[in-house]
Amino acid sequence: MNNRIKVELCKRGPIKRIGVVGMGYVGIPSAMLFADSKAYDFVWGFQRDSPLSGYKIETLNRGECPLKGKEPGLDNLIKKVVQLGKFKCTSDFSKIADVDAVTLAIQTPFLNPRDLEPDYSALTEGLRSVGRNISEGTLVVLESTITPGTTNGLARQILEQESGMKAGEDFALAHAPERVMVGRLLQNLREHDRIVGGFDDASTERAIELYSKILTKGKTIPMSAMAAEVTKTAENTLRDLQIAAVNELALYCEAMGINVYDVRAGIDSLKGEGITRAVLYPGAGVGGHCLTKDTYHLERGVKISDMRLDYPTDKDSLFVLARYINDFMPDHMYNLTVQGMERVHKTLCGSKVALLGWAFLKDSDDARNTPSERYRNLLLNAGARVEVHDPYVAHYPSVMISHDLEEVVKGADVVAIFTGHGDYSNIEPAAIKKISGHPHPIIVDGRNVIDPEEFIKAGYVYKGIGRGDKNAHQLN
Repeated sequence: MNNRIKVELCKRGPIKRIGVVGMGYVGIPSAMLFADSKAYDFVWGFQRDSPLSGYKIETLNRGECPLKGKEPGLDNLIKKVVQLGKFKCTSDFSKIADVDAVTLAIQTPFLNPRDLEPDYSALTEGLRSVGRNISEGTLVVLESTITPGTTNGLARQILEQESGMKAGEDFALAHAPERVMVGRLLQNLREHDRIVGGFDDASTERAIELYSKILTKGKTIPMSAMAAEVTKTAENTLRDLQIAAVNELALYCEAMGINVYDVRAGIDSLKGEGITRAVLYPGAGVGGHCLTKDTYHLERGVKISDMRLDYPTDKDSLFVLARYINDFMPDHMYNLTVQGMERVHKTLCGSKVALLGWAFLKDSDDARNTPSERYRNLLLNAGARVEVHDPYVAHYPSVMISHDLEEVVKGADVVAIFTGHGDYSNIEPAAIKKISGHPHPIIVDGRNVIDPEEFIKAGYVYKGIGRGDKNAHQLN
C-alpha cells in the first residue's frame, strides 16, 4: 500500500459526505441509498442543467422521482431523504470539493459499434468536472460500464490532469460497476454482490467501505480495476449470448412449424447435479443501455490490449455474432408483419400499424436503444403509417407516443406488440378488432403475451416469434 495515499485517507477519516454524478437509472437510486444510510451525513446529486435533463434537478429537490414506470420503494425513499435534508441535487460541480467520495454513473454508448470506438464525451466531461474539484484523499469511483483498461488509463489521466494530483498517492480511484435492472433498482443495489476493483489496494479498500454500508444480502468482491471492467462487460455479453441462442432457436422453430415455448419447457425440465442449461426467452429485440453495447466494450478491450489474442483464424467473434442476431429480431418482426399482410392480400404501403410498447423493458419507461425504433423505421420506409402507444414512456425524440390505446389501434391494419407491458396481456380480441375496423386485423406478438387461439378464433391473422405451430393457421 502506498504510504502517501494511506496517510491521506487516514486524514479524511470515515466516508461521511458523498457525491453522485449523473441522475439517471443508476445514479438516482444509488444516491438515495447512500443518503438513507446512517453511516453517511449527506449526499449531493450532480446533474447538468441541460435542456434535455435539467428538469431532474428541481424534480428531485421537490422529493419527486423523475423516473416513470414501476420502481418499488424509490418514490418514497426520495421523499424521505429530501425531507430529512440528507440529499440535494445541483448543477454546481464545485461542491465536489466538500465530499469524501464521488461516483460517476454516466452513459458510455457506441455511435457506430462496428468501429469499436465508444462515445466517451459525456464520461470525459464528467471526469473533468470531478478532477477540477476533488481534494486530497477523495475517492473517485467509476460505475459506468467501460472498456477494460479505462479506469487505470483514460480516467486516471483525465483526473490527474485536471486535479494536478496523482491516483494512488493523492486520491483513490476504483471501478465498481452497477449491476441493476430497471424495475428492480433498489433491490438490485442492495442485494447483488458488488464488484470492486481499485487502482491499488488502498483504493479497493476505500471503495469497499463506501458500498458495504448499503448492501443487505450482497457482499463486496474485491479485484483489480481491469478485472472489474471485464467482469461487467463479460456478464452482459454472456447474457446477450444466451438471448441470442434462444432467439435463433425461435427462428428455427418457426421454420420447422413448432412452438419454441414447448421446446424451451422441455429443455428447462432437465435438472440435476452438473446440469446447467439456463434458457432465457426469445423476443422482439434487445434494448437498454448495457446489453446493446457491452459486447463491444469487451471486444475493444481485447483489441487495445498489449497481449495477442489466440483465436481461430478468420472466424468472427461468437459474442459479436450474438449481437447481430439480437439486432436482427426487429427485422424479423417486420418480416412477420409483411407475411401477415400478405395473408389478407395487403401491402404495408398506405396501411396503419399500431406499435404497442416503446420501452425496451416491461412496465418501465426506459426507452434507451429500444428495438421498437428499428421496427418503426422499417415500416415508415415501406410507406406505412405508424402510431406508437406506451403506458409509461412520455417523450422520445422525434416520435409521438400516445397513452390512448384505443386511439392508436383505431383503423389499424396491424397491431404489433413489442414490449411485454402488463397492460397488453389483458387486451380483448373482440374489442381491439372492433376498434380496428377490419375483418381480419393482423396481430404480431413479439413477447408471447397474448393467447394465439383467442385471437385466431376472433378472426385475426396471428404471427408470433417462435410460434411455428400457429403462424400458418387457417384464417377464420
